[in-house]
Amino acid sequence: PEQADLLAVMFGRNAEAPVPVVAASTPGGCFDAAIEAARIALKYRTPVFLLSDAYLANGSEPWLLPDVDSLPDISVSFADQPNVDGEFMPYHRDPETLARDWAIPGTPGLEHRIGGLEKEDVTGNVSYDPDNHDHMVRLRAQKVAGIAADIPELEVDDPDGASLLVLGWGGTYGPIQSAARRLRRDGKKVAHAHLTHLNPFPRNLGDVLRSYDRVLVPEMNLGQLLKLVRAEFLVDAAGFNRVRGLPFRSDELADAMEAML
Repeated sequence: PEQADLLAVMFGRNAEAPVPVVAASTPGGCFDAAIEAARIALKYRTPVFLLSDAYLANGSEPWLLPDVDSLPDISVSFADQPNVDGEFMPYHRDPETLARDWAIPGTPGLEHRIGGLEKEDVTGNVSYDPDNHDHMVRLRAQKVAGIAADIPELEVDDPDGASLLVLGWGGTYGPIQSAARRLRRDGKKVAHAHLTHLNPFPRNLGDVLRSYDRVLVPEMNLGQLLKLVRAEFLVDAAGFNRVRGLPFRSDELADAMEAML
């Protein structure tokens, strides 16, 4: 297992094209992460990256089958009639989510063109206007950034009022949690927060990071999340990085945490 593709999914596209990113952290949590990725994709009409790794894919844990009625509603409301002055405008957007209206191909009266060229706002006509392109790039970025208001705030496991926060994502959850508990049994204070949403980040992440004296970011890469949080929030976080194709051991993480106490 590795976590070497975070920056690729964040930025690996032509031009300015932000995409939501969701990461599973446990074998059982893969189900919830997949549901969340589908919810975001359908509600906001956007591709979503769902990150896992070989450790999670080949792992197992007891998992209680959820009540289907308790799952988020991910049904889609398709356009079935004109939406602007008696016409169907494919780039008309919901004012809250900025998602475009979806029409099932072939719906009479709602025919429209799709493709890779830049479109004019609202009408969806191919546009070569520079100002429209700038507007559309910013609009797409605004749509993805706005998802932060629709995801949970980051929860922190901090029973003792620690000064050290360990921030993780993905399949490092188990080893980090095990290492933190080991240190707590020895009377040391360690807080742990784990990210499921990597783009956009939870809206309270900056406040969480700034509320601790020291932040450690263990990753199975050379510091990709570390780069993002340092750039976004200007916190002097430190990394603990290994790229061995193996999951972290809780003892090595405990040593890294203890060295920062």
